[in-house]
Amino acid sequence: MATKTLKLTQVGNSTGVILPREILEKLRVERGDILSVIETPDGIELTPYDPDFASQMEVAERVMREDRDVLRLLGE
Repeated sequence: MATKTLKLTQVGNSTGVILPREILEKLRVERGDILSVIETPDGIELTPYDPDFASQMEVAERVMREDRDVLRLLGE
């Protein structure tokens, strides 16, 4: 990816950054979507992927797999 520079701008009492359309397209996000900010050894990463939610889903899937018979009985 080519290096991009982004200008910080005032948004109310906060500071924001405008993401160009090509970056939004690469992230597959649009206005109103939520990005996670992850601190990595290489710097800051913006991603539409929420690692906390993914971890919770992994736990839920494991519980559903392990207790599928119990869940099936509860659904009846």
